[in-house]
Amino acid sequence: MDKELNFTIGKFSKKTGLSIRTLHYYDEIGLLKAQKDPNSRHRLYGEDHIVKLQKIVALKFLGYNLEEIGLMLMDTSLNLSLQNTLLQQQKAFEEKKQHLDKVLKAISRTISLLDSQENIPSEILINNIQNEQDQRTWLEHFTSKEIADKVYIKSEEENLSLDKEFIDLSREVKKLVGKPVHYPEVQELANKHLQASLKYVGEEAMYAFGKLEDEQIGDFQIMMAPPYTEEEEKWLDQVIEYYMVQNGMYNPNSNENNVK
Repeated sequence: MDKELNFTIGKFSKKTGLSIRTLHYYDEIGLLKAQKDPNSRHRLYGEDHIVKLQKIVALKFLGYNLEEIGLMLMDTSLNLSLQNTLLQQQKAFEEKKQHLDKVLKAISRTISLLDSQENIPSEILINNIQNEQDQRTWLEHFTSKEIADKVYIKSEEENLSLDKEFIDLSREVKKLVGKPVHYPEVQELANKHLQASLKYVGEEAMYAFGKLEDEQIGDFQIMMAPPYTEEEEKWLDQVIEYYMVQNGMYNPNSNENNVK
């Protein structure tokens, strides 16, 4: 600390705007230790105390608790300049803002859907929106950033329309599940499902999916959190496979089963 201890606790309180009671507390917990006059034992403060207090006030304002602030001030490996502290906290708040934006986005889309439809699997929709970053990271890894951008950069109107379409399809699946795969209404459902998937991910992504292993596709589907039971999902897979075989899109006996 500065050797020039020019302020009594009363003067330091007036200069900094911090109450004497708070200064006593900060001293007791070791956050802002005053120097003691060897004769009077009164608390004395200098300019270095002001600099340290400014850091404490700034860190407290930015959301850190006193215990965290104390640890930060004791860690000499940290650069505790106000600028770097602000940059660190700015990054943390930006990450929080991104999370809040996702939550607000999920709420907004769910409210819009609730206005137009009943009994929708809203928890599935919210999970999907919250998982979009993981989905996008996966897609960039196995395809490309350009393809991922085309999938996830859509207007809210497009997203809402697709949400409604997939909700309608999920209702049809639950209504038809268990029926033979060759029934006309079941095959029409398969056609709708593939068309909706194509609209959502685009031709490039569908083609890229066709080159991936089933296990890799399964990882992506888990992140999508489909609104189906295990039985429904198994039946739908059989329905779509039958449709693709019948329409020359898939050959179960071929080693190269790519969506055309």
